[in-house]
Amino acid sequence: MSGVKERQAKRAHPGTMLRALGFCGADDSVHPNMLGLICDSYPFVEFGILFRPDKEGQPRYASMKWVKQLGEVVSKSSNNMSLAAHFCGTRVNEVLVGDDSFLKTLPALGFKRVQINATAVNGVDTSNLGGSVQTVAKLISQNKGLEFILQKNEETRPLWEGMLTSSEGECGPEGGLPDNVSMLLDESKGTGVLSSSWPTPPKQYEIGYAGGIGPGNIESVLSKVKKAAEGREIWIDMESSLRSTKNGNDIFDLDKCYECILATCATGLHEHPAFLI
Repeated sequence: MSGVKERQAKRAHPGTMLRALGFCGADDSVHPNMLGLICDSYPFVEFGILFRPDKEGQPRYASMKWVKQLGEVVSKSSNNMSLAAHFCGTRVNEVLVGDDSFLKTLPALGFKRVQINATAVNGVDTSNLGGSVQTVAKLISQNKGLEFILQKNEETRPLWEGMLTSSEGECGPEGGLPDNVSMLLDESKGTGVLSSSWPTPPKQYEIGYAGGIGPGNIESVLSKVKKAAEGREIWIDMESSLRSTKNGNDIFDLDKCYECILATCATGLHEHPAFLI
């Protein structure tokens, strides 16, 4: 038993649970040690690292040197940090044709989840998403140590709907997904536009919510998704709202991350460690 079924079986009490508070876009503007310090106190935090080779080293897209340093921090934390690799551009194109050579390097760097951002705004060739369903499903089945997140929106429909409706190959039961696959609801396609609705998770798989979430509205969003989730385990993710300009540089703002942590603890979904107020 793995994936959705295993996590549901381990539920300790009823009520909506926030499995991860996702902060995406961590990059060379922050020291990897800072991420380790935050995760040590707040293990529900998950840092998302964007992988897009043509933008590597630019704001939001960490350099591989930095990623390897972060991997060292994860290793020294006894792998207690939660990291998600957010694939964009050619990294997604590789997945769509079944190439997992780069993907297989991620567990050694501490990554536990991989989000496939198969949209044009993320530099992906989306012309044959439907035709890639079986290839992607096979790749996922060959990497069961990772959880895969499909971005669910109208543009990516051929991929996620194809996997849901097919019972062939490694797609899982019709109407469901493989055990190590979940979905992120983000109709903004990663552009940071606030969602107009927060659907209830289907019984067959887990979902997360994204789109315009940030320090200014996270309490309101969490209140809405707590109700929408109807006792299920969910996560939320954000990116654009965590950027700031300091000394003329576009940076990943850990102060904004902490504002979101404070708000999350205020909702009662998680708590501060005993030594903090």
